[in-house]
Amino acid sequence: MKRSLSKNPNMLRTMVGTGMTLILLLSFAVYSNTVDSEYYGYTTSNETLHMDLNVEEEGTAQWYYTTDAAITWINVSIEGAPPDSLLTVEAEGTNWSHSPSLGLDDSAYICNEPESDYSSIIETCEFSRVHTMVLENGSGVLRGRVSLDLPIRGKGYLESDNQENAEIEARSLINRETHIVTWKIKIESGGGIASSADVQVSALVATHEFVSIEHFELEPVQETVYSIAALVGCFFLALVIPLMIYFSATYRERRDESLRSKIEEE
Repeated sequence: MKRSLSKNPNMLRTMVGTGMTLILLLSFAVYSNTVDSEYYGYTTSNETLHMDLNVEEEGTAQWYYTTDAAITWINVSIEGAPPDSLLTVEAEGTNWSHSPSLGLDDSAYICNEPESDYSSIIETCEFSRVHTMVLENGSGVLRGRVSLDLPIRGKGYLESDNQENAEIEARSLINRETHIVTWKIKIESGGGIASSADVQVSALVATHEFVSIEHFELEPVQETVYSIAALVGCFFLALVIPLMIYFSATYRERRDESLRSKIEEE
């Protein structure tokens, strides 16, 4: 570093100037990409529909209900059933995903890759038309994902050339995920259909309809400030170590010169 500076006394100024130029160029790149984004955010209704279940046969724990909507979630809750009875939920019209870990906190699972290579180390959702669960103590909740492409919380993003095409794509997605499905729920116990006496069943789904779409934008000034701060920090770290070496070497040289001067004077 010392030799380099001795050969080029303006090296430090050159390094700082180059660093500031790069900071300005990269900041402009971040700013332009923030303002002119190709992503659009679309909003859906994300409404909860409580199924008004119909009894399939009087006195038996069998119900059905038909939906005609784009659905992300379904929750079926059972109370008061015979202990260790079997709950079966069938969707006539589509396959859907289920895992016992769905909706539970601190649970690791994956639903969008039923044939995942990591199925041996992480729980994966089963993708089928029919799903079952054992009702321990006669109660339980079976949760499932009907559509993995629709936004769970009603806010999704997509990439498109312009807002008009983005809206067409968003509406097409919702229409594509809209199916007529007949949900059949039954409880089996002792080798047959259980009695519906004292059984409380509740089924609800989350439905989605297109609401609006808008151009995805970040706050340009705020993002630019953050990017400049990050770049300045990076270049500071890149410069501070060579400068520390340089000043350390300069201090050592001055100290040695001072010691030699004292020795010569003696």
